[in-house]
Amino acid sequence: MQMYYDADADPAALAGARVTILGYGSQGHAHAQNLRDSGYPVRVGLRPGSASRAQAVADGFEVSDPVSAVADADVVMVLIPDHDQAALFASGLAEALRPGCLLLFAHGFSIHYGTVTPPRDCDVAMVAPKAPGHMVRALFKDEIGCPALLAVHQDPSGRALERTLAYARGLGSTKAGVLKTTFKEETETDLFGEQAVLCGGVSALVKAAFETLTDAGYQPELAYFECLHELKLIVDLIYQGGLSLMRYSVSDTAEYGDYVSGPVIIDDHVRERMREVLGRIQDGSFAEHWIDENRSGRGQFLARRAAESGHPIEAVGQRLRSQMPWIRPVAKVPTEAAVAEATAEPAAAVKA
Repeated sequence: MQMYYDADADPAALAGARVTILGYGSQGHAHAQNLRDSGYPVRVGLRPGSASRAQAVADGFEVSDPVSAVADADVVMVLIPDHDQAALFASGLAEALRPGCLLLFAHGFSIHYGTVTPPRDCDVAMVAPKAPGHMVRALFKDEIGCPALLAVHQDPSGRALERTLAYARGLGSTKAGVLKTTFKEETETDLFGEQAVLCGGVSALVKAAFETLTDAGYQPELAYFECLHELKLIVDLIYQGGLSLMRYSVSDTAEYGDYVSGPVIIDDHVRERMREVLGRIQDGSFAEHWIDENRSGRGQFLARRAAESGHPIEAVGQRLRSQMPWIRPVAKVPTEAAVAEATAEPAAAVKA
């Protein structure tokens, strides 16, 4: 394991560098504001009609189309969605990058799966904060910093690592620690974590438990509290002190249930399915299917999104959360169409 901190990152490696941030959504607004506060001149590149443009301008940034924004940049950070990056590079961005510039990504998808081929005369690296953008910004302002991953893919200058560390320091991440990895390792572990646990695994487990209780005749409101609402309490304990703190904090009955029933739910069959998911990530078939889905108009993806939003747990949860003002409930989750119409929508509500 190689970790880097402030003492390992020399800001002089990017002295006088002009920075362009492509995208101004969750990560984009945090990178742009943190780097500006660290003393770098920052420009934002957004496509015409971007829902984030009004917010970026209101935050005091010069905004132009992506190709123009990178023309004189020494550092370019790509923070648009994975599935949009290939088209952007093919539309003239690759040719507009200055020889010798530092081209950064916050996720390895496009480089690892080869949907983007960067110019050979650019350093190519990654700085991937391990938190949503609003936390990256808040931790920077609190002078704590958000931990991040770092990887170098291409190093024609021989200075890619030191330049990338300087960027990570400007972002605030070297205060918390930056872990060295590779584009391959970051991409495959990130996708697996999302699919097996953080998004796919958790949402499927919550829905299955909710349905098990309601199918057995229990009140849906009780099922919501037991299978979804209290999940945050448990996750917070694990976040602070690992599984040991969670088990220390819950009742002995709950701890015993953990030991005897957890292995029944997550058994060898589930582990085999996890290996299958990882295999599809490793061999590129998941990436291929996702790229094809976007090329064909995202019909299956959008249909699945609509179907999932109609699950009974969503209606029950919305009703119960409306009675809990202390959790600051979101009354209506923004849709892509609504965001596109509301050009002044706060950047934090816009994906990517």
